[in-house]
Amino acid sequence: MVAADGRMRVVCASANPGKVAEMQEILAAAVELLPRPLGVGDVVEDAGSLVGNARLKATAVAEASGRPSLADDTGLEVDALGGAPGVETATFAGVGASAAQNRAALLDALTHADDRRARFRTIAMVAWPEGDEVWAEGVCEGGIAAAERGDRGFGYDSVFVPVDGDGRTFAEMSAGEKDALSHRGRALRALIDRLATHSSAAAAP
Repeated sequence: MVAADGRMRVVCASANPGKVAEMQEILAAAVELLPRPLGVGDVVEDAGSLVGNARLKATAVAEASGRPSLADDTGLEVDALGGAPGVETATFAGVGASAAQNRAALLDALTHADDRRARFRTIAMVAWPEGDEVWAEGVCEGGIAAAERGDRGFGYDSVFVPVDGDGRTFAEMSAGEKDALSHRGRALRALIDRLATHSSAAAAP
């Protein structure tokens, strides 16, 4: 499953346009992302962990497409909320809530919080139809802003300020600036290294 230019061909399990674009930018030199098959429905993410949810999504798409498939799962861990929302990051304001509603609920929950430390944690996983899997983790430490700032990105980007940055939220950064610091960027770059090791092991006599 290798493209003519030597890159690995992998089906992207995500249907989130912002996330897919981000992944393509980070993986471009090593991986050719193929679109998720139209016939694949939503995968119920009930594994109870980021690794488990990423595995559910990657495995479902690998089985449906017959190709290695990439999925990720991300959790926002806020110290003042005891690590919540965690695996329920996408549904913090309730099942079916929009990203804007999730951000509003988070800011409301932290109205009187002095401690606004938080981190994003991403698991990126490639699963093969035959059952093999390779995964990596990326973590970005930061904090939650007092109000939304910036109009780029998606999800919680407009309220998350990375420690390694210059005080701007992810939504105030260019795509390249965000990718260099973000949890997803770190997870995917680590995944590239692990995929290279996996490919070398598979090719060994």
